[in-house]
Amino acid sequence: MSEPVDRLPQTRKSYESPTFDRPEVSPLALFRQWYDEAAAHVREPNAMTVSTLDEWGPSSRIVLLKGIDETGFMFFTDFDSAKGRQLRADPRVAVNFPWQDMERQIRIRGLAEVVAPEDSDAYFAVRPHGSQIAASVSKQSQPVSGREQMQTEYDAARAEYADKDVPRPEHWGGFRVRVFEIEFWQGQKNRFHDRWEFRRADGSHEPADLSQAAAWNPVRLYP
Repeated sequence: MSEPVDRLPQTRKSYESPTFDRPEVSPLALFRQWYDEAAAHVREPNAMTVSTLDEWGPSSRIVLLKGIDETGFMFFTDFDSAKGRQLRADPRVAVNFPWQDMERQIRIRGLAEVVAPEDSDAYFAVRPHGSQIAASVSKQSQPVSGREQMQTEYDAARAEYADKDVPRPEHWGGFRVRVFEIEFWQGQKNRFHDRWEFRRADGSHEPADLSQAAAWNPVRLYP
């Protein structure tokens, strides 16, 4: 049972997970292992917080991971949304997977790049028809007079595409987060957590192949 907000100083959960020793695999292999384990316990394991930068500072929101390979983590959005504009102006990005039910989190820093059009086309094609319509209609992050206007625009597009495919809007597509730092965090008793951060073995902050263990140096951090 959750505590009321006026008891925040006393609100805490004790972590009892097994200790997490030095990982002897690549970051990609460890992420895949942890993700598969989270998929059995977490409602939306692919939900991740993406933080971007603008002239006022950082901005965060939750998006869904839709692809992972040795080149990075892929998600999709409106390029004209706040995050889309911010990432094209400044590709530095942070990502967090908050798997509280597993007493785990994964923290990522990297550089975002727009994916190839064919990758965006392939994912858009498998989205539900209603979600395709929403993407074609939404002017993401822009002000709107009310729900009624949104619904009117959606209904008009639904009628237009009732019996045909929805083309992917040019303003909608994917970003790939190319990683230069990734941390695996495991909660432990007394807040003495296990943290292993994979850093570039050459000391750089350039993204590298996540499947190549030799490109990364796992470093244990104090909690």
